[in-house]
This record gives sequence, structure tokens and C-alpha cells, in this order.
Amino acid sequence: MIRHPAFTTEPWSVRECRLHTDVLAQTESVFALSNGHIGLRGNLDEGEPYGLPGTYLNSLYELRPLPYAEAGYGYPESGQTVVNVTNGKLIRLLVDDEPFDVRYGTLHSHERLLDLRAGTLIRTVRWSSPAGAEIRMRSTRLVSYTHRAVAAIRYEVEPVDQPVNVVVQSELVANETVPTAAADPRAAAALEAPLVLEENTAGRDGVCVMVHSTRASRLRVAAAMRHEVDGPEGTRVDSDGGGNVSRVTVATRLKPGERLRLDKFFAYGWSAKRSRPAMHDQVVAALAAARLTGWDGLCAEQRAFLDDYWAGADVEVEGDAEVQQAVRFGLFHLLQAGARLERRPIPGKGLTGSGYDGHAFWDTESFVLPVATYTYPRAARDALEWRASILPLAEARAELLGLGGAAFPWRTINGEECSGYWPAGTAAFHVNADIADAVTRYVDATEDTAFERDVGLPLLVATARLWCALGHHDAEGRYRIDGVTGPDEYSAVSDNNLYTNLMARRNLRAATAATVRHLDRAGQLGVTLEETAMWRDAAAAMYLPYDERLGVHAQSEGYTGHAVWDFENTRPDQYPLLLHFPYFDLYRKQVVKQADLVLAMHLCGEAFTPEQKARNFAYYEALTVRDSSLSAATQAVLAAEVGQLGLAYAYLGEAALIDLRDLQHNTRDGVHMASLAGAWIALVAGFGGMRAGEGRLCFAPRLPSGITRLTFRMRYRGRLLRVDVTSEGTTYRLLHGSPVTLAHHGENLTLGTRPQSRSNPPPPFPELGITQPPGREPPPRRPVVP
Repeated sequence: MIRHPAFTTEPWSVRECRLHTDVLAQTESVFALSNGHIGLRGNLDEGEPYGLPGTYLNSLYELRPLPYAEAGYGYPESGQTVVNVTNGKLIRLLVDDEPFDVRYGTLHSHERLLDLRAGTLIRTVRWSSPAGAEIRMRSTRLVSYTHRAVAAIRYEVEPVDQPVNVVVQSELVANETVPTAAADPRAAAALEAPLVLEENTAGRDGVCVMVHSTRASRLRVAAAMRHEVDGPEGTRVDSDGGGNVSRVTVATRLKPGERLRLDKFFAYGWSAKRSRPAMHDQVVAALAAARLTGWDGLCAEQRAFLDDYWAGADVEVEGDAEVQQAVRFGLFHLLQAGARLERRPIPGKGLTGSGYDGHAFWDTESFVLPVATYTYPRAARDALEWRASILPLAEARAELLGLGGAAFPWRTINGEECSGYWPAGTAAFHVNADIADAVTRYVDATEDTAFERDVGLPLLVATARLWCALGHHDAEGRYRIDGVTGPDEYSAVSDNNLYTNLMARRNLRAATAATVRHLDRAGQLGVTLEETAMWRDAAAAMYLPYDERLGVHAQSEGYTGHAVWDFENTRPDQYPLLLHFPYFDLYRKQVVKQADLVLAMHLCGEAFTPEQKARNFAYYEALTVRDSSLSAATQAVLAAEVGQLGLAYAYLGEAALIDLRDLQHNTRDGVHMASLAGAWIALVAGFGGMRAGEGRLCFAPRLPSGITRLTFRMRYRGRLLRVDVTSEGTTYRLLHGSPVTLAHHGENLTLGTRPQSRSNPPPPFPELGITQPPGREPPPRRPVVP
């Protein structure tokens, strides 16, 4: 039987009151700390026992060969895997010569608390050694949002009722043993000793520095630590090290009422170009800045940073304490993933684990960046600047494939495609349109014209050029994009995937409009009037497959004519299907892994009538098995839009609690960034009905019975808005910025210094008769009342 982590339900924290060693890997992901540059899994301070050790630096990777039974032209030659770098979290404790280890002696109490407002992980322990010496230990860990290269730990030990000899060993350790990968394509490849030692300077001027390089990718990484020690008279501090270990040892004798406190500051940096001395000096300088700020200063800066974030991002949910906790937990992890990106990607797991080898996917642009754009737009800008930085690689990939423009990778760390399965990788060209959509959304929400000119326009032009290279006008004048893979990974290499075609159309129109706004920059990119005319023609003639017989849109051309998957004879233990059936069989049947056409209705809702949305949603609900964590949030949004509020509420719970309840049994590999973003999306875009574009905000709020009040804040065009939704009506408040006109269920209202309130109409389409595949119904949401 699989055990799930158990956390108390609290509005502003995630608390584990007892330690369960059989779910350590899951809790290590949940308790991970990051700032977008450094990621520390929530491993125990002493390092053992562990589920999956992990310390990550964004985009620090190792190359590995991709084996093919039969190689083909254009196949990627190398894969990339995130590296578990030098571990600076380690602090070992010995009490009267006996190691503190939770598996031995007596563990009287053990609590871990992730504080979502302070940005810290606090651990408190009371333990007796096998010989009976009893101590209390408290550690507080943070990864700084204001010092990009710095993490810190305060470690405190005190005896309970008798004097004890205490030794604390604070370490830097490289090339830790990592458990072998599971037989699951979502897990990471195992790397054995990926770091080659270049320098180990132990204790010079109180600073320990280690510099390594990766064996194949030739990236250099430096780590350093220094300490502030506060203990009774006679406390001794020594340093030593060699090989892949650097150590500071603190020894003292503590009487009851005395305490040993160790403040550990550690710093990281990596580079593909900088020399070993330069990397050494970089981390030493980062430590000097951290020491100047001090432990109390780092904590104060962390709290101030989060106070500002929550002022523009918080979501309040009354009536369901679990969802309240979960949406804040998700927003916290999204901030951690993007706080200090600085032209780096947001991986699918953030920096919380090695799942998916640490790769970034289109999930970022279509799920994570929409939330960031309206809550912490700096992260959206940084992530899109990373996309712009890898544009030359995407253009080279397109050229290799015989195409124009850019072909952005399906999965990557450094910008090169590293998916060895081309039907789901290379053929998933919709990633281009997803990037373009994220650019358009960011510019619309921020009015950042400098970004649009310098970063956005090159991305829009390059992605638009791909669609003209991929598509063609058929004999009937329709613009077709054949042989591509949409978001649903149980369909591949199909003609005219509706999501792809709609998003490509939006991409082409956005590129045309941005070109007009920045004619000089467009000229530098070689854009001509003939090319923009070609974009407009393709967009106007885009083919959108529709099944007249069934009265629904087809996910792709001919899709509704395929045989329906035999759901009745598929056992519960055969999900996810990808682990039990060949893709060949999945590809030729009507079965949907994750929302595809339904996602198109969310992102391109203007292309459908309300009646079409209702019929489409009902049809594809009966085919969607949700073997992907990306699905539930999108299904929640459309369920709410077509009036199925109870179903939307069930999907909200699935998206929001995916990691706190380990619903997909793979949280051990890292949290699910897109699904955590999906909790915000389900609440704000689903029950809040928020849509934005072309300088306009629209809302259509309705609540399910389990939520009595929903309040959310969002940033838009220099304004800070607050929306309060109850079952009776909605109140809009402008907290900061100039007056704004918005829409409530189609009614325009101008919001200034005074709040505006409106009633909520009843939901449409109450009798849709929605069904899911047998056994794949979401469990009804039973709210936990605080």
C-alpha cells in the first residue's frame, strides 16, 4: 500500500507533525526551497535517511547519449540531465559521541514547517540517544530571494536535563549517491559521479570553497560556506577537507540552559565560460555580502519580499481549508521557481526534484507564465528572455528540419532538443505558438513596449515563419497544418490539430500586429510586406475541423471517426495507459491523455460559441482519462464556464492537491509546477471567469456550493485589483493605479476609487449530462471547513 504524506491543514503553512521515513522523497519535494537559481530539496539536515538527495542550480546539466535502436535524420544526439551539485545543506550532529539519526535512539517529537509568509523551512526535534542523552534541535533554512547566490541555515542545539558533549559537523559534499531511476519515463536518468574536482580549499579565512566541472557538458560550478558560531566558553571550531568533502567541526560541552548556535551561509555559482579563479572569487564575494546582511537581515529581507508578493498575488478561499492551503502552497512554489530566474527557464519540476531530467516544456508558457504575468510579471519576462536567448538554436533546429523560422524544443535545458521520441517531441510544434501566446499575454498585461520590440517581436516573427513553412493552402483555399502533435500525447502526427491551428492563427495575427507597431525593428529582422500579407492570409484561411454529424469540433481532422478506446475493459491498475499499452494502439483510438481541444476553448475562447463549448466539453469529457497532471485545471475552467460547477470544483481539488496528497504517486521526483499553477487558474479563470486581452479584463464569476467566498488579487497594466466573489454577487476594488474599465458577465463597468458590486447570474447549460470514462471520474470535492 502506498502511503501519502500527512500535513496539517493551515492557511499559511505546511506542517508535518510526525516523521514518516517511507515518504521522505515526497516530503523532500514539498519542503524544497528555491529562488529560481538555487534549489534545495527538503532533505533532513544530517543527510540520512533520505529519499532523493538534491541540490540544483538552474540550467546546470550533464550531457548523456540518447540510444536509438534505429537512428534517423534529425534525431537529437544527446540528452541533458539536471545535476545534483555540491550539497551545502549537510549538518551532522553527535551527542556524547553518538550520531543523531532519527532511525536510532528515541525520537520524542519531530516537526517540519514550511512557512509561506516567512519563506523558511523550520525543523524542531526532541531526541534521546541510545545511551539516554536527550537534546532539542531546531534548524531554520532559507534560500534567499534578495541574494541570488545565497542560502543559509540556523542550527541550534540544547540539552534537556543533563550536560552533554556536542559535536556539529557542517559540510560541503559533492557526488552524493543518488538512487537508481525508476522504470518510468517521467523520472530522471541516473548520473554517477558527474562532478570532477578542480579545487577544495578548506577553511582559509573561515571560508571553505569547492570548485568542480561536469564531465561531458564542461560546465564549472563553485560552492562555498562560512559560519558564525555562538556557544559557551571553550567551544572549538576546526576546518578540514579533501577530495569531494569540505568540513567545519564545532565541538562544545553544553549544560542544561546553554545552547550552541551555528549560522551557516553557503553560496553557489556556475558558468560555461568563467575560469576556476573567477568562480572561486564569485562565491566568496557572495558569502561576504550574506555575512554583511547577517542571519536576521536575510530573514527580514525574505519576509519583506514575500509581503510584497502576497499583496499582489494572494487568493483567499472561504469554505474549503484544504484548497486555501493548497493554492497558497502552489503560489509559493511558483514564486520560488521564478523569483530570480534572470534569463533561465522554469523546469517542469522547478528546482524541487530531478523529474523529467530537469527539463523545461511548453507547460511553462501555457500554465506557469499566465499566473506569473498577473502576480509576479518579472518571472514571466525573465522566462521569455530565456526563450529569446535560445532563439538561434531554435532557428538552427528548424533549418535542420528543412523549415523556416524557429522550431523550439519540446524538452530542453540548454535550448537544444533532447527528446528522443520524435512523434511527441519534434512533431509538437505547438510549443512555438505557446511561446508567442505568452509574449502577447505579457505585453498586454504590462504594456512593456521595450520588451515587445527587443524580445517579443523576434520571437513572434520567428514562430510565425514556422507556420508558413509547415502549412499550405489546399485546393479549397483552407490553410492546413498537417502531421503535427497537439497537447494530447495519446494522439500524434495528425492533420490539423485544432489546438495547434487556433494557436498558430493567434501567433500569425500577433506577429502581424507587432510588426506594424515596430516597423523599424521588423525591418531589421527582414520582415517584408509580402511576408506579413502571407501571415494574414494563412490566419484568415486557417482550417478548423468540425464534425457536422456529431455537432462537435474534431480534436484533429478525422479524429471523431476513430474507434473509441475500450474503457470498460481497462482495469484501474492499467492507468496511466502509457505505462501499460503501446503508443501505436493509443494513437489510433479516441482516448485523451490531457485536455487538448478543451485547452483550445480556454485559451482561444473567442473561436467558439457558448453552445459549441458546451457540446465539445461534454463530448471530450467522455474520452479524457487525465493521465497527465496538466489536465484537471483546464477541465475545471471549462466545466465552470459551461455551468458544471460541482465538476469544476472536483477538478480544482485534483489540481490543487496533486502534491500535498501525492495524487499521481510521483511527487518524489519534484512538485508539479503546471498543476500548482492550475490551482490559481481554476479559481481565477474558472470560478472567477477571468479573461484578458487587448487591454481589457473580463470576469464571469460563479462559485460552487463548497466555496462560500473567493477573493483574489491580480496585477494588470500598472493596477492592482481585488475581486471578491460570493454566491450572491461580486465586488471589484481598485487597490492601486488609475481607473480601469472591465466587464462583469458582459456588462461594462468603470472601476475607480469606489468599489463596484454586481450580482452573479445563474449558470448556463445545467442539464449537459456530463460523463467521464468509467473509473476516471474525479472524486466529488468534500470541502474541509476550517
